[in-house]
Amino acid sequence: MRHVSTERVRQVVALLARGMKDEAVARRLGVSTRTMRRLVAATMDELGAQSRFEAGIEAVRRGFVE
Repeated sequence: MRHVSTERVRQVVALLARGMKDEAVARRLGVSTRTMRRLVAATMDELGAQSRFEAGIEAVRRGFVE
């Protein structure tokens, strides 16, 4: 999986934390749904998370979201 910038990780996590679905986040970021799913996977990898829930916890711990 390729590296995702910290800013992109923050964007993805912040939008998902608002309860937005992948499709809505993809539209907001101007990417395809397939790219969005890859971004989520890369974000989870960057955060060392095995699940979206774990990614959310790690994002809060790192101060990416409140």
